[in-house]
Amino acid sequence: MIMSELQGELICDICGQIGAKVRHVSRSYGKGEDLLVIENVPIISCPHCGESYLTADTLLEIERIKLHRQAMAEERPVPVAVFA
Repeated sequence: MIMSELQGELICDICGQIGAKVRHVSRSYGKGEDLLVIENVPIISCPHCGESYLTADTLLEIERIKLHRQAMAEERPVPVAVFA
């Protein structure tokens, strides 16, 4: 991510325009018994080009969480629906 910030707005790494913002989302990795949901993942979202992306630092942290999932994750029941 380009570290330029102007009044809380970032410069988009994809299109170069000012106005990208950080949003926080939940992301799921794996499936079935190996499913891991990571909450509060920061993503950069640009209203100009419509792209959303993860920074290198965020990707490294996601990999660290996945590697240490037994120590970092808590078990929660999750309802699952199938799109038919």
